[in-house]
Amino acid sequence: MSEKRIPVPLRARAFGGAAPRWMGWATFAVLLLVWEVAVRAGWVETRHTASPAEIAVQLQNLVASGELWPHLWASLRRLLAGWILGSAAGIAIGLMIGLWRVGRGTLLPLVSALFPVPKIALLPLFMVWFGIDEGSKVMTILIGTFFPTVIATYAAVDDVDRNLIRMGQSFGLSSAAIVRKIVLPGAMPGIFAGFRISISIALTMLVVAEMVNANYGLGAYISSAGQLYQIGQLQAGITLLALLGIVLSWLLGICERWLLRWRG
Repeated sequence: MSEKRIPVPLRARAFGGAAPRWMGWATFAVLLLVWEVAVRAGWVETRHTASPAEIAVQLQNLVASGELWPHLWASLRRLLAGWILGSAAGIAIGLMIGLWRVGRGTLLPLVSALFPVPKIALLPLFMVWFGIDEGSKVMTILIGTFFPTVIATYAAVDDVDRNLIRMGQSFGLSSAAIVRKIVLPGAMPGIFAGFRISISIALTMLVVAEMVNANYGLGAYISSAGQLYQIGQLQAGITLLALLGIVLSWLLGICERWLLRWRG
């Protein structure tokens, strides 16, 4: 007669599972309320920061005037082009390092040597090589995305359980089938973790590239507002960047759940 197994509940709150979603919204609401009160009460000078209400007015003005859409479209176009190209190249090189001994021996030292170089410092060089228009901006975002994607992909491939690979070999699977059915699915969680890091780096590189030389884009808008000391518009631009990052992270989460739905 088999014994009945009784699951042991976790007694420590630190291991109690996911927190209620309302906590995050409540935290934002409290911070915004404190910020608004601090500005209205004069605890913080308005020349140093605008209130959330003023930022909301500036955002409303951007939408009503139609000025938002050229800036947003220019930034999205550059961001997606650089991030997609950088991610694709990063995954390809990461897979070569993780799966191919020659690739690991030749490419990993090169990536390790170039990764610590501040990517912002390469922007003037890219402007010489690719011009001052879109090419240098996209390349700056691409190179900022490339290296974290390479490292995340290589680490994720290296972390795949080797027993699963041996099992696939024992069933007579080809190398291509093992990569497609075992290595890539096993590495995808790590690759998506790299995506979340690289998208934030891509946003940073986007702002820097647009601040240097651009007529349109969120970085150009923030730079112009800062030069004119228009604090409300400056913080409205920063708010738009934060919202863009939140939306992109949310979309990545949807893609991750769809592609990794096999995990249950």
